[in-house]
Amino acid sequence: MLWTAIDRRSLLVGGGAALAALAFGHRPGRAGEPVPSEDPLFAAARRGADGRHSIVVTGLDGTDRQVIPLPGRGHDIAVCPASGRCLAFARRPGTFAVLFDAAGTRPPVVFEAVPGRHFYGHGAFSPDGRLAYATENDYLANRGVIGVYDVSGTRPQRVGEFWSGGIGPHDILPLPDGRSLVVANGGIETHPDTGRRKLNLETMCPNVTVIDRDSGTVRGVADLPPGLHKLSLRHMAVTGAGKVWIGAQYEGGLEETPPLMASLDLGDGRLRLHDVPDALRGRLANYIGSLAMSRDSEVVAASCPRAGLVLYFSARDGAFLSSQQRADACGLAELDRDGFLISDGQGGLSESGDRAGAPTLLASLAGTSWDNHMVAIDPA
Repeated sequence: MLWTAIDRRSLLVGGGAALAALAFGHRPGRAGEPVPSEDPLFAAARRGADGRHSIVVTGLDGTDRQVIPLPGRGHDIAVCPASGRCLAFARRPGTFAVLFDAAGTRPPVVFEAVPGRHFYGHGAFSPDGRLAYATENDYLANRGVIGVYDVSGTRPQRVGEFWSGGIGPHDILPLPDGRSLVVANGGIETHPDTGRRKLNLETMCPNVTVIDRDSGTVRGVADLPPGLHKLSLRHMAVTGAGKVWIGAQYEGGLEETPPLMASLDLGDGRLRLHDVPDALRGRLANYIGSLAMSRDSEVVAASCPRAGLVLYFSARDGAFLSSQQRADACGLAELDRDGFLISDGQGGLSESGDRAGAPTLLASLAGTSWDNHMVAIDPA
């Protein structure tokens, strides 16, 4: 597990050409009534009972506050803390993204990845909300890139890109220092001509990189041991102090049960692996679906939708705390000081509670399916 400092500066690729941007139709919930500022709001991609895909802003009661139709399956949503605007991405290897206002005061705008690129489903905003960063595949050169978009106007403009430090960049998050981005490079080669097929399982090389968002410089790389090269590092959560948690998906056989959780301490640059009790290890299907950090940065939650489990770890030392059962649970969002909202593929929204017993079902939408991720939105 090696933290390698890199002083090589990645060349920012210019490209101020305007992207085509189209406003999708959308409808506010509750006939356009304003959302009370004290009402917790959440956003996620969802497949409706009619089979159509959308981005939905919802409350704890499951009532739709806003519904934004999508041309295909969505994945994750980045929320800008400065402006309140949100950016939703297509599921890999999709090429659309949607910029929208969670309050529904402005129409959403869809834009496309440039030729030769597709999205991996995740993005992040700069602290001031002027720029957005998207994980993308430069599939002709087989390298990961971070696309840079100016989202300060009504229509996003792609203004550059830089190297992600690896192959298959999946999740990307800002770090508390305000100038760095952390990227989980899954290490998997793909190409849109072959859909979601994984092309390099025997030579995978996953890593986690820290990148200066202004210069595009990769300032550090954390690698896994060679024996774990099939452990694809995918989704992340960050504590208020900057410790990075990473969930993995193992591309080896199910008879192998490596640890699926890792943490990166930026102080010493060490990537540490964290395991579950023996009774759980063989039940996880080698798959972590999503991660979320509690508001107090004390607990990190990890979903295992193929196993119908949500796992909880101490965000300070990685100690396993508990697990809860919920069928097809995958989406996670911070709910209160140390609680989580859990969404599942059967249309349910649940509250983790004290995490000792079963989660409490808050709402269920028959015939619908929440997608992989859910994010909390500050209604203020």
